[in-house]
Amino acid sequence: MKVLKCDITCLDVDIIVNAANNTLLGGGGVDGVIHRKAGKELKVECAKLDGCETGEAKITNAYKLPSDKIIHTVGPIYNGGNHGEAELLKKSYLNSMGLAEDYRKENQKEKIAIAFPCISTGVYGYPKKKASKIAVDTIRKINNPNINVIFVCHSDIDYQIYLKNVHGIKLSC
Repeated sequence: MKVLKCDITCLDVDIIVNAANNTLLGGGGVDGVIHRKAGKELKVECAKLDGCETGEAKITNAYKLPSDKIIHTVGPIYNGGNHGEAELLKKSYLNSMGLAEDYRKENQKEKIAIAFPCISTGVYGYPKKKASKIAVDTIRKINNPNINVIFVCHSDIDYQIYLKNVHGIKLSC
């Protein structure tokens, strides 16, 4: 696992993950950026997928992006933390990793790389530290040596939180 602070759409990896909404037709945040940069073909393909339930994931081509595929997953809207949000967020990572492993096997690749954004921490309001801990703990538990996981952060705050969780770095601030 590693942590980067950059634009996920610029990464030349096998798969990037999109923090999508239930329609899969684009929205704000990373979802909107991915759709704009991938091109209109992505929206056409997503329209054929009949949406996606929270915690689930679906895979598409990446079109104009440097990655090969996009996994779209819908994280939960945070509503206080007592409505199954943690389990749904964990499922987003588990289902995304399952699709990534299927892709790896289908393409007969020894290893692949997948880049995750900070799922549910934008307009969906999931507390950043809690979401990061769930993300990192879930990926550690899966422990798939054939998939290199990159957590991609947009903000300095997200980057520091993920560094702490991935590498055990003690932050003084």
